[in-house]
Amino acid sequence: MITAADLRSLALFEKVTEDELRDLVARGGEVVFAAGDELWAQGGPAECWWVLLQGRIDLIRFAGHEETLIGAMAQPGQWAGGFTAWDEHAVYLANGRAGTDGRALRVSSTDLKAWTNALDPFGSHLIEGVFRTARTVESAARQRDALVALGTLSAGLAHELNNPAAAAARAVDALDGASQRLLDTVGGLAATDVTASQFRELDALRRELAATPRAPLDPMALADLEDQLTDWLDDHDVADSWQLAGPLAAAGIDVAWCERLAQVLGGSAAAGLVWVTSTLSVSNLLSEVKESTRRISELVGAIKSYSQMDRASVQEIVISEGLESTLVVLRHRMPAGVAVVRDYGPDTPPIEAIPAELNQVWTNLITNALDAMDGTGTLRLSTRPDGDGVVVEVANTGTWTDPTSRERAFEPFFTTKGVGQGTGLGLDISRRIVVGRHRGDIGIHLLPGETVLRVWLPRQHAEAK
Repeated sequence: MITAADLRSLALFEKVTEDELRDLVARGGEVVFAAGDELWAQGGPAECWWVLLQGRIDLIRFAGHEETLIGAMAQPGQWAGGFTAWDEHAVYLANGRAGTDGRALRVSSTDLKAWTNALDPFGSHLIEGVFRTARTVESAARQRDALVALGTLSAGLAHELNNPAAAAARAVDALDGASQRLLDTVGGLAATDVTASQFRELDALRRELAATPRAPLDPMALADLEDQLTDWLDDHDVADSWQLAGPLAAAGIDVAWCERLAQVLGGSAAAGLVWVTSTLSVSNLLSEVKESTRRISELVGAIKSYSQMDRASVQEIVISEGLESTLVVLRHRMPAGVAVVRDYGPDTPPIEAIPAELNQVWTNLITNALDAMDGTGTLRLSTRPDGDGVVVEVANTGTWTDPTSRERAFEPFFTTKGVGQGTGLGLDISRRIVVGRHRGDIGIHLLPGETVLRVWLPRQHAEAK
């Protein structure tokens, strides 16, 4: 049973009166622990204040099944936790595991706040003000960052959508004229002595072009083919040969095909070639419209997947799908000199998670990787199974600005970017999502020629407790 005398010997309570110590003892409770006991969990709300009285408590961080000892409470009077007394979002940054047998005083954050208010109202008010101010500033900064990021993504999406939309609009406008020309060529063909049998053979030759896949020609070969076709058309007294040769060559039509058409139509070859050229123009424009609208549909689908509209907050997801939709959203920011390498393990299992929040993590990590490479390098995205979870790596060949700042990278407001360059690293938010919301882990690993942001996520989702 803890008494005021047990606390009196601790330097932490040197200036606390006897009555105040008795009040603290009454509000708290003794926790007797044995070596190996888990006293508190990483990522869980820091709802209790722990004061070591005897023994040792190791502070351990988890990354999947790997444990890292980051420190220890070994001196009586050392303390941890309790910050939800002033910040409802405060969490334990590591597991507290008993290294030896011992005991500790445990006080709830509610009782800790009440005790400090009674002990020193001004000091308690000052502490609460510091936390509240920091949280307000952080919240305002996050809202601003979110708005800036939303504006950037919206501008990028508008840019991505504008290209296929404009292409589709141009193709539709051109289709009006091409369709009219096609009708005119049908009339011109009908004005010749072409029989129904000949027209069927002509149409068969046209279908043969569409059914036969052809490798695209290089510019020199295409120019040579145009010259050959122009000469053939001139030899057969076809008017406007220079206008017809280009579309015919682009469709892969050669002189041998033209000879076959001449054998079918005889003196009506010119009208037949004009009709074929018109059908090719209409077909090409329709293909352009189809490709443009497909691209628009793909972008809309990627945005829907990225934002997770109309989806449950927690669901079973495939990590690689979230990474791919994030790449689509960030395509406008992808420099031409950056190569993307995908290394998605085929045996990577789906996991239960909040996909919209994880997509925010991937956005932060990929954006930072692109900024670090400054326009040139390799972005590597990989997934693989790891025990009862999965590991996701976002790696880049850029150089970490300051290796000593790696430990500070997950602090709120910390950034390695210059003034006016982006909205910060966003790693504090990423850590909160990965650790606090998904009970996972995130860390930075500096390898030769590569900076790796490694995220571990459990297969089963469970809110941090």
